[in-house]
Amino acid sequence: MMLCYEGKLSLCCFLGAMLSLVLFYGAESFWFDVKQEFLAKVALAVAYYIALNVIIRIRLNARDYQIAVRAAFLGFVMSAGIVVFESAEEKYKAFGVYATLMALFHYSEYLGIAICNPKTLSPDSFILNHSIHYALAAVASWVEFFLEVRLVPEIKTYKVLWILGVIVCLAGESLRKIAMITASKNFSHIVQFERHNEHELVTHGVYGKMRHPSYVGWFYWSVGTQLTLANPICFIIYAIASWKFFHDRILMEEITLLNFFGEEYIRYQECVPTGLPFIKGFRVEP
Repeated sequence: MMLCYEGKLSLCCFLGAMLSLVLFYGAESFWFDVKQEFLAKVALAVAYYIALNVIIRIRLNARDYQIAVRAAFLGFVMSAGIVVFESAEEKYKAFGVYATLMALFHYSEYLGIAICNPKTLSPDSFILNHSIHYALAAVASWVEFFLEVRLVPEIKTYKVLWILGVIVCLAGESLRKIAMITASKNFSHIVQFERHNEHELVTHGVYGKMRHPSYVGWFYWSVGTQLTLANPICFIIYAIASWKFFHDRILMEEITLLNFFGEEYIRYQECVPTGLPFIKGFRVEP
């Protein structure tokens, strides 16, 4: 499958920003053959990232720049996460893993849409501006992490927690991307309230096991991030808030799907669960 122009642009900028890792780790061998201090290498990588942003701002039109600047930002965040994991004290390493997972998730959301349904592609497909609640939840997790690093740093050094978190995140991420690709042109980040001619009910692949695999994947990715950070408070809050969000989202979406597909969707509901615990979706009363 050919990647569309916007997808290729985002991939070039994402990988281009990740070249900052080459500058960071290669500085000792090519920068005057002198071993550089950590902060000097960070400054070099940041200077490269700033220069990259200046170049794409000059070279690209307004719409393409909005794509490029987001992709470059995520590439740089992923690079920074790798550096933190590799270089920071043990109690901070989990945050590096978390930053890498966040960057990978948001970039792959855009790339996934670019592959499966490029007609709906926009800068919002990175879902960086998902909602104010999403942003506040992220900030709350950072606050908890750094408070606990200061007050109870030992809980941030349990490798088994962040390893488990990574496994849960990658499993959820993989399920969501498989769902996106399986649904193909029927997948969108926005609930559709008007049926188009090419809109089909997808019931094969992972959709034969669960009705909402993309939401199931996102749910487990969300709680997995808090396992990675070893955030006990936000783990509970994320689990409850994510469950409530997807409960309401599935209700709204299934009302629409019932309007689109009628009896066909009712038969599908009878055979296949939603995939999320204690969420049955919208049912038509007999």
